[in-house]
Amino acid sequence: MNKKWIKCTVSGLLIASGISMTVPTSPVSADGPFYNGNETIKNERLHSYEEMVKLLERLDAKSEALSLEVYGQSVKGRDLYLAKFGNNESNPTVLYLTQQHGNETLTTEGALKFIQHLTSNSKEVKEMLENVNILVAPRLNVDGAEGDVNFSLDDYVSGTHTRYNANEVDLNRDHVARQQPETRALHENVLQKYSPDYMIDLHHQGAETTLGDTDELVSGSILYPTNEEVDPEVVRKSKQLGAVLYDTVESRGFGTLSKYIGGSAQTISRNGLAVEYGIATLLFEMRGMADHYRDDYVLGQKSNGYLIKQAVIGMEATAKAIADGSINEADTSFWDTLPESSYNHSEHE
Repeated sequence: MNKKWIKCTVSGLLIASGISMTVPTSPVSADGPFYNGNETIKNERLHSYEEMVKLLERLDAKSEALSLEVYGQSVKGRDLYLAKFGNNESNPTVLYLTQQHGNETLTTEGALKFIQHLTSNSKEVKEMLENVNILVAPRLNVDGAEGDVNFSLDDYVSGTHTRYNANEVDLNRDHVARQQPETRALHENVLQKYSPDYMIDLHHQGAETTLGDTDELVSGSILYPTNEEVDPEVVRKSKQLGAVLYDTVESRGFGTLSKYIGGSAQTISRNGLAVEYGIATLLFEMRGMADHYRDDYVLGQKSNGYLIKQAVIGMEATAKAIADGSINEADTSFWDTLPESSYNHSEHE
């Protein structure tokens, strides 16, 4: 596969959270608190679009490793940013994509934290970036994340974030038609231009998702491409990507992961990008959402910290495994026994 490289810009939503870059290893229960109808959803803890952009520009100004690029605009005219680390065509390239759905916010907070880590100039980061190109496209749905849309959000819990873009279109069902400017820009100016070898698509699911037929709440769910037209070798590599993430999250004690129950349509990025571009893709669904019209989907702010850290360690571990080649030895047998999620997933991914 032709491994081209990207100029990236990411928006600044991480500094406002004030979460330390050091990731603790102490166990954290997946059964964290969730919104129950009487808890305040503190959206001010999340980076606004303007704050995200300021953070990315500040990091770009101080770091030689980071290149920022605007790769398109949203329906409402907001710039879409891509962050790029590494520029060696002989190295594998991994893309981290967040917030195709505007109400799935913590993945972007984690991505910004990851970007901060990559600008740290540490010996570990320098060595890793000698062997891998890393692209981060945070917050694809910038309008939905701001609640700046052409339809009412009155039935949402906080009325500030929505799954859909400004035209009330689900961007993660637009990867074939590409009728929306956000998905069109992603394909034309990132995927087709830079040919990533791996991609992790980070999302959120309902706050009460459980492990199999148990009552144990999960902290996240994962799934490889399931469309029958995906090359078996791409599926194998996708499963290896999932193995690295699963082993890392489980071993760090950040909770419990399940196998996501997802569709096989190519309109979904997990499937469509694997078919069209041969990218090894992985869906990573975090628990809970920042806003929704269903109370049981919304997660209160008390669980934000460990879920952001779960996203960060997942990105760190997969990038490192791709860089040092250990991903090629990852054991995928766990997929055969990984319990499926128990929840109504009809509106997720």
